[in-house]
Amino acid sequence: MPIVAQSTETTDWVSRFADEVIEESERRAPGKPVVVASGLSPSGPIHLGNLREVMTPHLVADEIRRRGYTVRHLISWDDYDRYRKVPAGVAGVDASWAEHIGKPLTSVPAPAGSAHPNWAEHFKAAMTEALADLGVEYDGISQTEQYTSGVYREQVLFAMKHRGDIDAILEQYRTKKAPAKKQQGQKPVDEAELEAAEGSGAAAEDDGSSTSGYYPYKPYCGQCGTDLTTVTSYDDETTELSYTCTACDFSETVLLSEFNRGKLVWKVDWPMRWAYEGVIFEPSGVDHSSPGSSFQVGGQIVGLFGGKQPIGPMYAFVGISGMAKMSSSKGGVPTASDALRIMEPQLLRWLYARRRPNQSFKIAFDQEIQRLYDEWDKLAGKVADGSVLPADAAAYSRAVGTAAGELPRTPRPMAYRTLASVADITAGAEDQTLRILSELDPENPLASLDEVRPRLDKAETWINTQVPAEERTVVRDEPDVELLTSLDDQGRESLRLLLDGLERNWSLDGLTHLVYGVPKVQAGFPADATAKELPAEIKVAQRTFFARLYHLLVGRDTGPRLPTLLLAVGQDRVRKLLSA
Repeated sequence: MPIVAQSTETTDWVSRFADEVIEESERRAPGKPVVVASGLSPSGPIHLGNLREVMTPHLVADEIRRRGYTVRHLISWDDYDRYRKVPAGVAGVDASWAEHIGKPLTSVPAPAGSAHPNWAEHFKAAMTEALADLGVEYDGISQTEQYTSGVYREQVLFAMKHRGDIDAILEQYRTKKAPAKKQQGQKPVDEAELEAAEGSGAAAEDDGSSTSGYYPYKPYCGQCGTDLTTVTSYDDETTELSYTCTACDFSETVLLSEFNRGKLVWKVDWPMRWAYEGVIFEPSGVDHSSPGSSFQVGGQIVGLFGGKQPIGPMYAFVGISGMAKMSSSKGGVPTASDALRIMEPQLLRWLYARRRPNQSFKIAFDQEIQRLYDEWDKLAGKVADGSVLPADAAAYSRAVGTAAGELPRTPRPMAYRTLASVADITAGAEDQTLRILSELDPENPLASLDEVRPRLDKAETWINTQVPAEERTVVRDEPDVELLTSLDDQGRESLRLLLDGLERNWSLDGLTHLVYGVPKVQAGFPADATAKELPAEIKVAQRTFFARLYHLLVGRDTGPRLPTLLLAVGQDRVRKLLSA
């Protein structure tokens, strides 16, 4: 028995949409499962902008499930869309793939070396795996299977019979120029803004009009397999349809009531599906705000099929912060799989949950990921001690699990920046990694690296794929004698104070206190003096001291946090490198 839709004093965007969807579902289809939907085109790598097409309804559906309702989250794989363009940068794909333009994505060979049977399945596979890791529960629908098995036959015949009504709706918009846009998966990755493109591969598709009249149906050619066809005639009574192919000059006449090799044009196909599936909620990309957009036109066409337009927000852009070229997805756009290689599913879920759909945000592949993880861990601490705000608590809850339960998590989540630094310094050597991480907190040492996995693995992957070689940390083999002998008395004294305190401060907290305390002691202040008690010059002295240590240890001005670096290098080697 469903429980009443709930409101909190400070509700989050997911709860508000859940309230609306439950109310609308009870109005349209009382007692039936609530239906939400997403659409994805496997025309290339399914990028992180497209993921918002899935995560928005997923989060709403999951909230509704938590309240005791039955929900169906449909993901329509638009794998019967045409292959539009050979995408640049996809491994195993060259100009020869142009011969497949116009064929259904499921009729195009997979990139060379792929284990999948066709192009669509190749790009669906990575997204399917990522959605499983993210805990997204859904019902997948292959549009190839739907059309070729005749599931939509009645809807196709209905659309053809009412083509005049559909054409009249489309005619209202044909004189209005919509802003030009590139097809999803073909737009280069911009560091500031990755477009959250339409879920379906529908952009730039014609609406079915031709010199021989308007027909909302496109056959795939019986000879060359492309959709470069033109319907020349159709008889409503017999369903006899004739078409010609402009690519190979093939022509034939078929009975549409028995013909399953074609599909409705996109602006008719989408609203047809809304009516067929009874969709209550489906988000759409920002491009749907333009006159004549698929969502706007579909809102009128869906009524012809006896349905109603879903409610749902338009979602904004998802930006990418600093993805290294050496690790970008084949095709040049970062995907959910790319993100999950360097961050845990909980963090990626949180990034989508904490921002309203109409708010843009960035997913970090550069150093910013460390700050995001710090923010995430701080939020976890507030949840644990009860000081978290209600909306933040809701976003956290949606990130760590679903109605089905919590996602697998790292048992002992050490700071991401610390794990990354250790992975950098040790080059992944497990024995050294375990030694260093155990020494971070000697009173509670690690028994096994499994305690810090999978977060450790994500941090290590980030170091290996996103940090350029020139920024990696390489500890010196021998002391920098020239620098050591050039130090003045104050410089030598700072190193002596550090080395004298190493043994008794050999832990992360202890070394933090020590390295910050040396310049204070040299200036005549207690090592534990706070910033308010110190003159501004102390900060300058600390920066000078830190830079000197980095030069002596790794030959650069900067590097991993010094306490972590010292632990990683080890006491004996630190003494060797810092002693004249």
